[in-house]
Amino acid sequence: VVGEVCITGNTVIDALLLMAEKAPPYVLPGLDFNKQRVILATVHRRENWGERLQEIGQGFLQVLERFPDTALLLPLHRNPTVREPLQALLGDHPRAFLTEPLDYDQLVAAMRGCTLLLSDSGGLQEEAPALGKPVLVLRRTTERPEAVDAGTAKLIGTASADIQREASLLLEDSGAYEAMARAHNPFGDGKASERI
Repeated sequence: VVGEVCITGNTVIDALLLMAEKAPPYVLPGLDFNKQRVILATVHRRENWGERLQEIGQGFLQVLERFPDTALLLPLHRNPTVREPLQALLGDHPRAFLTEPLDYDQLVAAMRGCTLLLSDSGGLQEEAPALGKPVLVLRRTTERPEAVDAGTAKLIGTASADIQREASLLLEDSGAYEAMARAHNPFGDGKASERI
């Protein structure tokens, strides 16, 4: 007998849900999670530098302009190649909140309070669905195809028109939003440690 494989889930989800229970709400002057639909965005991947980063920033602006009840929370990567173009594009917008990178408890609280995520981060593709938050992935491929297959994440690329279209769908169509928000998270349910 070779043995058997037990699928336990990722212990990262266990840690995330524990933190979500304990983390105080994320507070940032001018940003109101109760009155605004907050889009949490993270951008850092080298493949998205340059022209793609400009497209991403323009896409964010288009969503903000189309939906006056939205706000963008964008923790900026420390690399000036990422930081400076996004500051130039979004820094003056009254509903774009560009911050320093968030501590993990702040990030979890922001995920908990936001409406949806736009990100090129691999980790957030696993974590956000555990909190019922759809993830629009700012990439053409992902090393986490399980999230796309499960319907918790959607690859949308970096073109501004695609960002506006896909974010608009989730902000306007409650059925499309709920389909992603309620999809089963393939990375775990918070009980991986128990199973192990």
